Amino acid sequence: MGVGDVANRSEVVHGFPHLDTVRSAITALYRRLSTEGVHTYAPSVLPGDVAFGDDDDLYLGAQRVARALVHHLRLPDARVIVGFREMEHAASVELTAGPEYFIELNDRFRTHRRDIGAALAHEITHVLLHRLGLSFPGTRDNEILTDTVTTYLGAGWLLLDAFREDALSSQKLGYLTPEEFGYVLAGRALAFDEDPRTWFTSPQAYHAYTKGRSRALLDAQQPPLTTAGRLGRLRYAKDRRRAREQPDGRTAGPFAYAFEQAPDGLRVSFPCTTCHQRIRVPVRGRVRARCGLCGTILDCDT
Repeated sequence: MGVGDVANRSEVVHGFPHLDTVRSAITALYRRLSTEGVHTYAPSVLPGDVAFGDDDDLYLGAQRVARALVHHLRLPDARVIVGFREMEHAASVELTAGPEYFIELNDRFRTHRRDIGAALAHEITHVLLHRLGLSFPGTRDNEILTDTVTTYLGAGWLLLDAFREDALSSQKLGYLTPEEFGYVLAGRALAFDEDPRTWFTSPQAYHAYTKGRSRALLDAQQPPLTTAGRLGRLRYAKDRRRAREQPDGRTAGPFAYAFEQAPDGLRVSFPCTTCHQRIRVPVRGRVRARCGLCGTILDCDT
């Protein structure tokens, strides 16, 4: 399994093209680990634990960072052996039954040591997912799952911090866009009451995080939540009226809610703002909805 990297500035994709898969990955993580299990990964890995100085021995330093990430990702039985060679991707890992795992890093990390932690975080998360038996079909979606889990479990801020851009060149590790990394990281920050902004060394990573955070905050401002804005509420009321007049169901909005008929009357379903699993509640005015997966309580005006 490898973590993709992009060196040509024109090839760096921005925005949120993988958001549906990212949200599905967060839901799958909560289903596999439970809310209590997810919260055992607090706090995030700290910058000092994965720092790599130019004076550090290459192999000993890589092993030290790998051990810190193994410990953070709660893989005490996994011994990671790190090597370097020429390759197309940034890194790869050999997934076996253990107890040893072999990670190979691109030779360019011999001189770009500040990003070794980012590459290792992605590959060691592959080990974690392998042990959990959690995967998505297809290489692309599985790599998005890996990036998402790495970030949501507190090690992926390293991947975002590896993003750098200037007028001549750029570097981005991972399969998510910089803004999508920011979105997942902001979702974790809201769930864990963290503020990762002080950890970034890359100004471009900081900017991408702020964009991702704005998109994450927008999730909590969609109807039928009481925090929805006026335009959203008006749109919701119109769709609700139409659903009552034409009881065949309707989905609307970028943060999609859907109406459906039930034996006891009209219901509305919408994604949880934390784990993104869909919640269904009766359409009967003000209600408090509790997500059955992550336990988040949401105030709604249905």
